[in-house]
Amino acid sequence: MATLKELRTERLRKLQALKDLGVDPYPSSVKRDYSLEEVSQRFDDLKGGNISVVGRISAIRKFGKIAFLSIYDQSGKLQLFLGQDKVQPIQADISQIGFLQLPLLDSGDFIEASGVVIKTKTGEKSIEVEKIRIISKSLRALPTKQEGFKSKEERLRRRYVDLNVNQEVRDRFIRRSVFWQAIRDYLNQANFIEINTPVLEHTTGGADANPFVTHMDALNQDFYLRISHELPLKRLLGGGFEKVYDIGPRFRNENYSDEHLPEHIAMESYTAYQDYEEGIKFYEKLLKEVAVKTWGTLSFKINDFEVNLDQKWPVIKYQDIMLEKFKVDVFNPDINQLKDILKKHQVKLEGKVSVIRAMDSVWKIIRSQSAGPFWLVGEPVIISPLAKQDSTNSLVSQRFHPVIAGTEMGNGYSELNDPIEQLNRLKQQQHMRDTGDMEAQMLDIDFVEMLEYGMPPACGWGMSERFFWVLEGVSAREGVPFPQLKFEIDNVTKSIYPDLFKRIK
Repeated sequence: MATLKELRTERLRKLQALKDLGVDPYPSSVKRDYSLEEVSQRFDDLKGGNISVVGRISAIRKFGKIAFLSIYDQSGKLQLFLGQDKVQPIQADISQIGFLQLPLLDSGDFIEASGVVIKTKTGEKSIEVEKIRIISKSLRALPTKQEGFKSKEERLRRRYVDLNVNQEVRDRFIRRSVFWQAIRDYLNQANFIEINTPVLEHTTGGADANPFVTHMDALNQDFYLRISHELPLKRLLGGGFEKVYDIGPRFRNENYSDEHLPEHIAMESYTAYQDYEEGIKFYEKLLKEVAVKTWGTLSFKINDFEVNLDQKWPVIKYQDIMLEKFKVDVFNPDINQLKDILKKHQVKLEGKVSVIRAMDSVWKIIRSQSAGPFWLVGEPVIISPLAKQDSTNSLVSQRFHPVIAGTEMGNGYSELNDPIEQLNRLKQQQHMRDTGDMEAQMLDIDFVEMLEYGMPPACGWGMSERFFWVLEGVSAREGVPFPQLKFEIDNVTKSIYPDLFKRIK
């Protein structure tokens, strides 16, 4: 069997042969009247007409004076029928080739075909080709689905190949687009305004996460890549906006997991004059509507969980579930008790273990065993530095999380808008950070200053594409088109371009 390098060499020979004939294998202009799916769907209307289509060759079959080409585009597939007596001869100046030049084509090449819409003797919807143009020559052969990839990592590295080979992967990212569009539609219909906020920040906050750091030469200062959209959006509330949201990337310099990526897409929205109880109703409706528009159902089988979103989701208090499951008093937590629980469940925490981190990790044990859906409310103020205190219990925050299939699908709360209280809490967070907790939040004095000018009562909500990954039933890396991987160059590429990699052993 020929190696990839040998196959590439043969394709380079064909490329040169086309150029020697005066054919440009990479022209700019293309004529396309219909997608391939449209040809199939509108076959009765188009039958007998002369049209132009484009696509990528998946198979070539040649039998003497006739040939069949299978092509595909994003919409679907179609067969091309070529008879030597019907195909016009080569016209190099427009990248048109004739029947005699068909051996210079390969699977993976992009072509333009013009001809009559017909049905073959076997009943196959086809185009009887009169003109054929090469519009992009492929130098590397795509693997078949049966051949597959040597490893999952190789498939993720060459996602552009994966998308050609695996239709289900391509369909996944169409659903991902529908997912985000459904969120936008829901918010826009509720009169929200989408405003993009900065990715680079002097001080980053809004979440417990370790940030990435970069340097801006123009200002000769270090900047952080945002870990959340929260604080800039709340500044917009202080600036007079009442309903705002942003969808875009955020960055957390942490490890990979099935439900976390250091870079991922998230949405955050903020509504003035709304509290967390109103927020629960609004965002439960959002999550249900998004699920129906993306997957067409509210019932999901996720790992070992049977999840039915088509109900009024129960509301469970943090203090009650922690007491019930592990007899933990969240208002007087015992660090030794928490460590014993984590040890028993084989949960290891890196670095300095604070009461807050330990308590959160114990909660995650409970969460991982919960099918949901339910809303978790009433987390202690000590672990919710940006949430407003509950009016009936100053130790409890007005914070809410939806729990589905063992994970949290979002985070919301009545926003703290008392500048003095907010400063005190951020001081506590900064102290935690200064004493070794690099996920604690930074003291953002500019944000406090904004609050001193005044911010209305508001409810905020944030969610990442984790909701998509979980309901789609894939890991985080499978759920994005191009996950970050350690940079590597394969040996075939090194052998093809030896001058570029002389220093690479």
